[in-house]
Amino acid sequence: MKNLLRIRLFLKPYTREILLNLVILLTMTGLSLVVPRIIQGVIDDGLLKGQTAYIVRAALLLLGLGLFSSALGLVQRYLAQWIASHIGYDLRNQLYDHIQYMSFTFHDHAQTGQLISRCIEDVRAIQDFAGSSLIEWIQLILLSAGIAALMLTDNWQMALIALSPMIPLLWVAANFGNRITVLFYKVDNALGDLSARLQENVSGAQVVRAFAREKHEIARFDEMNKTYYQARLTVVSNWATIMPTTSWLITAGTILILWFGGRMVLAGTMTVGEVVAFNAYLLMLAAPAQQMTWLVNAGGEAAAGAQRAWEILDHLPEIESAPDAVKLPVLTGEVEFRDVALKYLEEKKDSLTEINVRVEKNQIVALIGATGSGKTSLINLIPRFYDVTEGGVLVDGQDVRKVDLISLRKQIGIVLQTSLLFSDSIRENIRYGRPGASDAEIVAAAKAAQAHDFIVSMPHGYETVVGERGITLSGGQRQRVAIARALLMDPRILILDDSLSSVDTQTEKLIQEALDRLMEGRTTFVIAHRLSTVRRADLILVMDNGRIVQRGKHAELLAQDGLYREIHDLQLQATEQFLNDVEQLETTEGPASLEKLPHDEEA
Repeated sequence: MKNLLRIRLFLKPYTREILLNLVILLTMTGLSLVVPRIIQGVIDDGLLKGQTAYIVRAALLLLGLGLFSSALGLVQRYLAQWIASHIGYDLRNQLYDHIQYMSFTFHDHAQTGQLISRCIEDVRAIQDFAGSSLIEWIQLILLSAGIAALMLTDNWQMALIALSPMIPLLWVAANFGNRITVLFYKVDNALGDLSARLQENVSGAQVVRAFAREKHEIARFDEMNKTYYQARLTVVSNWATIMPTTSWLITAGTILILWFGGRMVLAGTMTVGEVVAFNAYLLMLAAPAQQMTWLVNAGGEAAAGAQRAWEILDHLPEIESAPDAVKLPVLTGEVEFRDVALKYLEEKKDSLTEINVRVEKNQIVALIGATGSGKTSLINLIPRFYDVTEGGVLVDGQDVRKVDLISLRKQIGIVLQTSLLFSDSIRENIRYGRPGASDAEIVAAAKAAQAHDFIVSMPHGYETVVGERGITLSGGQRQRVAIARALLMDPRILILDDSLSSVDTQTEKLIQEALDRLMEGRTTFVIAHRLSTVRRADLILVMDNGRIVQRGKHAELLAQDGLYREIHDLQLQATEQFLNDVEQLETTEGPASLEKLPHDEEA
């Protein structure tokens, strides 16, 4: 419940509207409390004394009060939903904003479906509670307090008798509220898991179809759906056991009023009108009291949603700009790794150990090594996607942990192994890093990345909308758009994380020629598995098990016995084997036989 109370932080901007809503509620409650008094007067003074005029005036008064109360109710409901919608809007935005600044460490372990569920379903539960259930709770409290005061003023003995069933009702509601919050937390987690499974299946639709695993995925989804169904059914079962208890306690109150009230009327200590008024007061409480279980149910769902929402908001980003962070000027591009070690969260061993490298401005640095050797981990430290566990990464002599993150990352262009494009036009995808870039600059970047020709050949050219994650483009096309996006930023530091892996040999050659020109005047880090991509680098770092085992230029490393030469010899052997196969086929069967030879891009 303490998490639910924290919603008050989102209520502060709407204090004026909330106060107005409370005034309307007080007015409506006061008007409803007048009605039993009027009915009492109609019975005792109108019917029993035969005053027809009194009955007419009372009827007109009740009509006027009803119309006025209805008008106030309309304003109150609109105002309540207005406040709730703004709370939902603000909370949803704050969650989304917070997620944007969470570090890679958080996203490495968070499920996308769970995050979506918290931003949408959990916020909806909080919004619904703030818009209706909370108002009904306030109205119930005000109404109960007013009725209790009037009943005690009229006849305290009868009031205690009539209100006695409310005590066990409050106990039942409180006990139910404690249980329901825990149950709804399980429901929300099950729904988050279900959303994660759905999102993962839709994203991996091609893999599912390729391996004909539709039935397997249907079974997995059904299992999680069943977990969600059972969690939801547990909530309904608990609620269903409470409802009859509530109804029975309200009925018990009516029975007590009729029994003891009737005896008091016969004894002459109460009038018929007073008994009817007492019963009317109790009936006014009946509907809200019966709704109490609904309100507790909604409160439990909102409390569970608030707990899940605040689990995100209370999770502070591991990586953010320091309070005294320095805003970087235009960089020259010097980068230094000084005694760097890196250990990922929950990993048993270091991913990087004893890394010492100094890269001068405008140098091209190539990183090569087996998968898992630490190449990507090393370059991820430059834009500070992760923080070192030992040592430091310096850019132009300044530790990246002491500089403003935005000013750092805006000067680093990155093309990752997986080229993620957004479901938007190609133009907007290229412009993503520089929203103010002109169309001419976008076209220039696309031409430099060898993307312009295929873009203009598409039906809508640069306005062509790519599918989710750029799925409507080929791997090579996505990669070239991603390269154009990075180049448009005109970064001082350029990072290419195996960015040519998804293009054919001819396209690679064209892009490489363009990159050779564009790398001038900026520091470039290139991760690649093909030696043809890195042989012209100013510095080649050979990595193995998180360490730099060799460093130097292509010719220097070839002259040494080591991992670089082993990689070179393996690729060279593959190339020589391919050329020998070509020569044998030309000799024995003629050039036409080359059509039967498999094409190997790595060759």
